[in-house]
Amino acid sequence: MPRPAARGPSEDSGRHGAVESGRAAASDRLLGVVVREESARITAALTASFGSFDVAEEAVAEAVEEALREWRRRGIPPKPGAWLMQAARHNALDRVRRARVLRDKVALLPEPLPAGASAPADERLPLLFGCCHPALAPDAQLALTLRAVCGLTTAQIARATFSTEPATGQRISRAKRKIADSGIPLRVPSGPDAAARLDLVLTVVSVTYSEAHFVAGADAAADRDPADDALWLAEVIADALPRAAEAHGLLALLRFHRARESARSVDGELVLLADQDRSRWDAGLIAGARDELERAARLRRPGRWQLHAAIAACHADASDAASTDWLQVLTLYDMLLAYDRTPVVRLNRAVALARVEGADAALDEVDALADALARSHLWHAVRASLLREAGRDDEALAADLRALELTANEAERRLLAARTGGAGR
Repeated sequence: MPRPAARGPSEDSGRHGAVESGRAAASDRLLGVVVREESARITAALTASFGSFDVAEEAVAEAVEEALREWRRRGIPPKPGAWLMQAARHNALDRVRRARVLRDKVALLPEPLPAGASAPADERLPLLFGCCHPALAPDAQLALTLRAVCGLTTAQIARATFSTEPATGQRISRAKRKIADSGIPLRVPSGPDAAARLDLVLTVVSVTYSEAHFVAGADAAADRDPADDALWLAEVIADALPRAAEAHGLLALLRFHRARESARSVDGELVLLADQDRSRWDAGLIAGARDELERAARLRRPGRWQLHAAIAACHADASDAASTDWLQVLTLYDMLLAYDRTPVVRLNRAVALARVEGADAALDEVDALADALARSHLWHAVRASLLREAGRDDEALAADLRALELTANEAERRLLAARTGGAGR
């Protein structure tokens, strides 16, 4: 009987490498879950203990980097959240000890939390409101939320926000310095400005989700980290604020969007809503979205996020694009204008108007937005579609070519290039 052939060194090393790679991937996946669930809680707890958001945030970021290395090499610890808390606390203590002006505070610090314990879940919300304080610039709010609350790395944030790592790092540092210098509190606001502050937080969460789909150089699939984190944040807010109708409205909206994800991106290619295979939509997520929208409606406090979600529900209700109740969609957009008259909302309303009153009527509305949206590839792409419907093919081609110039997302570029017949190549 012939003896089995001996494995060569290269085969053994290849198998060993595959095992190591699989172990690292499993470790990284779990770390991502742990960071999402625990980093904001730990940051909030350390901020309370050390009196410094900057010390806490940097300590947690260092702990995440340590976990990435240690868990790959030694395996996942029995209590990952407690491991991360202990590592972050040690990092914070080291930072305090190194700062001479804070040396005397070390002796006054409280004892560490018991093994396996974490800060209360509701501490994530004050941290989120602090990161989204109106004193901070919008880009700083977004970057700081992704870093301190979601636990994303500077590189991930840079990709999600069309920026470079050095610029993102500086933006985060400046935001933390402003929080310290201005005494911005990490708390959930109350009183007359509570609704406006909540809307600001919800806006940051919505932008987080949207930005994940337009990464420069990427294909159509969302960057799963920011998109999933946005949905998770919306769930955290809605759970913590059960009487906030708009929080449930945003959660409903993001669930409707997420339900269409597998049909929106197929093999890396972007598929427009009208062309999507609706059998690929996630029925469970759509049902959950409707539940959240109904929950918001029962609170009888209408707002823009609920109306955005109601528009998404109209699309979910249609068995195909031709069955869409465009008059209802247009009516909802008209209602939305009372809460949100931003150029993008008006552009989306024009799309609905075209389905109800025709392309010429919609073009008048779109052209009125030229000053506000001339640098947006979406404005040119929408305008091109309407021009083509109106029989103005040469103008449509010029608009598509301009849209192609303005977008860096590869899937969108391929879609636009197909519409131009390759003229933009």
